[in-house]
Amino acid sequence: MEAFFNWFFSQYQGVPTHLVVLEIIGVFFGFLSVWLAKKGNIWVYPTGIISTVLFVYLLWHYVLWGDMLINAYYTAMSIYGWILWAKNAQDNVITISATTRRDWQICTLLGVFSLVFVTAVYYLKPYIKNNFSMQGISLGFHNFLPTEYVDVFTTSIFLIGMWLMAKRKVENWVFWILGDLISVPLYLKKGMLFTSFQYFLFTIIAIMGYREWKQHLRNETAR
Repeated sequence: MEAFFNWFFSQYQGVPTHLVVLEIIGVFFGFLSVWLAKKGNIWVYPTGIISTVLFVYLLWHYVLWGDMLINAYYTAMSIYGWILWAKNAQDNVITISATTRRDWQICTLLGVFSLVFVTAVYYLKPYIKNNFSMQGISLGFHNFLPTEYVDVFTTSIFLIGMWLMAKRKVENWVFWILGDLISVPLYLKKGMLFTSFQYFLFTIIAIMGYREWKQHLRNETAR
């Protein structure tokens, strides 16, 4: 066990202390937010906003733009979802519904938009990092890191999941489960170990959340 902790914290050698502290705080509020989401509690949004704002800063620092953009989107969608949930909540608990055909059509459009947009951001990464100058650089998919290809995909998954959660659709958990599972090894590879552990916990809670929301929906339908 001691060897594990030594290895774990050695991954943060050379990382400024304030970044490690901010990551821990972001992980804590992210965990709290997902737990509240499982309960269908409206406080999922204010706690989630704290986490996503912190991760926008952290991911900007680590030059993980796809993840940074999705956390910025989370922040905006949290405000939108907070408003929607407030209109439908009773004692801070919201009503749940199933995804319709129209919802799936919107999800498809969101997914395609995200894939194209985030791919374009990473494609232009050398240009952006070079102070928006083409001098001495070349664009192309050969510049992509393996983690950035995965990032493009997970960003699309989480985009759809966040929108479905804001609309109080039970299927939002399916996207969270898939995205969380992929993010565990992804963030481990990126060296953000606390965040990787967070996504491991998120996966467990998301599975529990899906089962709980599904049962709640069955109970509502049976009435």
